Amino acid sequence: MLKTFKEIKEYITLNEVQMIDFKMVDIEGQWRHLTIPASSFTEDVMTYGVGFDASNYGFAVVEKSDMVFIPDLESITLDPFTKVKTLNMLGDVFVIGKDNIPFDQYPRNIARSAEKYMIDQKIADEMIIGPEFEFHVFDEVNYQVDSNKISFEINSTESKTNTMKSSYHIDLPNDSTYDLRNEMCILLENWGVPVKYHHHEVGNSGQLEIEVKLGSMRKMADCTMIAKYIIKNTAKRAGKTATFMPKPILGEAGNGMHVHMLLLKDGKPLFYDEKGYAQLSQTAHYFMGGILKHIASLCALTNPSTNSYKRLIPGYEAPVTIGYAMSNRSAIIRIPSYAKSPMKKRFELRNPDATSNPYLAYAAILMAGIDGIENKIDPENHHWGPFDFNLYNLTHEEQSKIGSLPSSLGEALDALEKDHDYLSKGNVFPEALIKTWIKNKRLEAKQMSQIPHPAEYKKYYNS
Repeated sequence: MLKTFKEIKEYITLNEVQMIDFKMVDIEGQWRHLTIPASSFTEDVMTYGVGFDASNYGFAVVEKSDMVFIPDLESITLDPFTKVKTLNMLGDVFVIGKDNIPFDQYPRNIARSAEKYMIDQKIADEMIIGPEFEFHVFDEVNYQVDSNKISFEINSTESKTNTMKSSYHIDLPNDSTYDLRNEMCILLENWGVPVKYHHHEVGNSGQLEIEVKLGSMRKMADCTMIAKYIIKNTAKRAGKTATFMPKPILGEAGNGMHVHMLLLKDGKPLFYDEKGYAQLSQTAHYFMGGILKHIASLCALTNPSTNSYKRLIPGYEAPVTIGYAMSNRSAIIRIPSYAKSPMKKRFELRNPDATSNPYLAYAAILMAGIDGIENKIDPENHHWGPFDFNLYNLTHEEQSKIGSLPSSLGEALDALEKDHDYLSKGNVFPEALIKTWIKNKRLEAKQMSQIPHPAEYKKYYNS
């Protein structure tokens, strides 16, 4: 792994790199980029950074928007999609001063702060996570939102030719995107993102999944950004289009981003106990308890779109009930029965989706879990499980006794407004960022609610 400026310069020369592309993440969790000629990459760039206007990234006010980006030398990768030989670099944002100070609202810095808080509190040395990336690949998508036309149209070869009830793990010849997924996975591996496996998902209209191997929390947030970049660009190069939208198809399963997690301290697993329920330790149960206690407010960060709540409905393998269980996909927290060894013993949070900013979502999950450990929140004592039965079959009355996820982005934002002290510990999530997030997302939800829907014409046009 290249770590010094000299090594990078030698790599640039050896590989005939012409451009350096700096990848920065905005508040929404989208990559933006700034490019310089390779000849302009000097030690001054590493010392003083590259200046930019952070107000356009959503997390700085106009009057204090001058900031600098300093690249992370360990993140370099040749871009597989550019015509000109280009070297990609991730990095961090700093406030300009006599000495550059890490900007506390930059998402990558927040993930770093959450890890530091965990270590400082002597909870653990490392949070290990593994996200699952569910997405759709379509042949063509057209959408329009104008005053006289509001519509979308999806063209998927699979939806026309596949008459199976479920396309889960469907094989060739019906699995038309098999070679495309192979290409995506090879590019992920080349970029340093280790792939566990890939397969066709339940949805008949090109719903797919790529699952990556476990890694440290902040590194896997980087990997999440890389995965979205590779999946979207590989699809485009093949003449198709990819989306991580939680619910793009009416009447079919939506796209989640399940997150597997465990903690390590001194290289030893903290979540394993041979005698515990599902072989999970008391620490693991407290961590689950913290997540379940704060799950409504977490949703504002893990499911931050209006479309997220069109996925989180009963009947489509999306969890809605606040609880945990072994091998139970109807619970928000599932404990995989196949993860038996101490170093792999973990649980999975099933409600998040990829409209989230991964740095904020993963850091928030960690902070909720830490709060559970610090306050010894046992989920069983709060009647959050274990639920070893199908929660989708609960009556409305039974469901109301247990508790459900928010049913809208507005409800999730209400919860975050009331419940975010656990995020603010150690100033991991600055109050200013939380206020900005709530303000921006409330405006987004309001704008979406004011747009006439085609289904409303069907329902009300002749009223």
